[in-house]
Amino acid sequence: MFVNRERELLHLQKAYVSKRAEFIVIYGKRRVGKTELIKHSLGKTNGVYFLAQKITEHENLKFLSLILSEKFDDPLLQEHPLTGWNQVFLYLKQNIKSPFVMAIDEFPYLLEVNPSIASIFQSGWEQILSKIPVKLILCGSSISMMENSVLGEKSPLFGRRTSQILLNPFKFADVRKYFHGLPFESQLEFYSVLGGSPGYLKQFDASQSIYENISEKILTPEAYLYREVDFLMREELRDPHVYLSILSAIAYGKRKTSEILNATGLQKNVLHKYLSVLEDLKMINKEIPVTEINPVKSRKALYEIIDNYLKFYFRFVLPNRSAIESGRTSAILAKIKTEMNILASFNFETACKEWLENNWSDFSLSQIGRWWDKNEEIDIVAFDNTGKNALFCECKWSSKNIGTDILDELKRKSEILCLNKNIKKHYVLFSKSGFTDKLKERRKDETDIHLFSIKNLL
Repeated sequence: MFVNRERELLHLQKAYVSKRAEFIVIYGKRRVGKTELIKHSLGKTNGVYFLAQKITEHENLKFLSLILSEKFDDPLLQEHPLTGWNQVFLYLKQNIKSPFVMAIDEFPYLLEVNPSIASIFQSGWEQILSKIPVKLILCGSSISMMENSVLGEKSPLFGRRTSQILLNPFKFADVRKYFHGLPFESQLEFYSVLGGSPGYLKQFDASQSIYENISEKILTPEAYLYREVDFLMREELRDPHVYLSILSAIAYGKRKTSEILNATGLQKNVLHKYLSVLEDLKMINKEIPVTEINPVKSRKALYEIIDNYLKFYFRFVLPNRSAIESGRTSAILAKIKTEMNILASFNFETACKEWLENNWSDFSLSQIGRWWDKNEEIDIVAFDNTGKNALFCECKWSSKNIGTDILDELKRKSEILCLNKNIKKHYVLFSKSGFTDKLKERRKDETDIHLFSIKNLL
């Protein structure tokens, strides 16, 4: 199932019919759907798709030659494959007479076996490809390598691209489309476990319960998702055991730098180096209260794992590998069941934030995020760019109706922020189960109160 990506598809389709040569860089974390995007965008477009492999350059060129020979009906090319990338560029020049897409997936594999490949492609682009109607796509899953060796200032290819696409995981609204036949609660549970990577989403069976899926598709040694993080870590990182320790600490709530230091036993300067790498790889994010004037120097930073499946893996799978390998998963599944509501509540906040960003119409939201200070916290705080409006929001994933006590507590906490007295405050409450009659009556008299249920999010 191909879901979303309308903006990216439109961009590629426009590039494919443009009159100039195009050099498009597509990158993003593994399993995010880059390959599917390219293949889907090609459709009946004139072009070829080539997946580079972890083999010698000679072998990669031989396989590419087979693809080109079939495309251009050139049996001689099968017998005498191209032996260098300059030959590839010249071959394209001789055979391309109209717009033609040349998509190379997993470009970092070519870089690994030939570090000078970026210089070769730079020369090929400037001398040959930029002068013919080719649409060159270089795609890769190694974010660090793509950013440094293709997009970075020190790369020979710097400044040559005509556009780039950083493909991000699906948001919750997109996951809802993927599991469109399920109730909202089930969609949220699936998202809480799998996150938004299409490669993970397609592993689950929508006709089975969340726990049946977890048991069969995660807590089984032969399952794809069971060893996925192992492969991911080895692919991206040279020293995975240290990163595993850091990610485990964060998954268990050690989110401050001092807490991670204590949990891992690393030196502060060493830890910062590893955290920086994880940030660059889009595995973790440094969360700052939305009201911080200078986020870079903030001492309130909290680290969080971005991907929901990584969170789930480090909390429930990695610590229990021995039990899973032995088939003793009933206790693990029982623990997951007791904590599922907590997982869903965190992601309910994400769903509400997404909804506000796309649907709030009382004023434009220029800043939006979480706020905390010492023992106080507000799920979502937002401001407009005029400084005249502020939004304060609580999201409750509970079987109980929200009452006036939650509203009064939200108002109390909003006073701690010491905002301009002239700023107009809007109080927003999202509830899984609804609201008490008393709170509904109060909303009639207080126009700054906004109540939203799951029905509003559908």
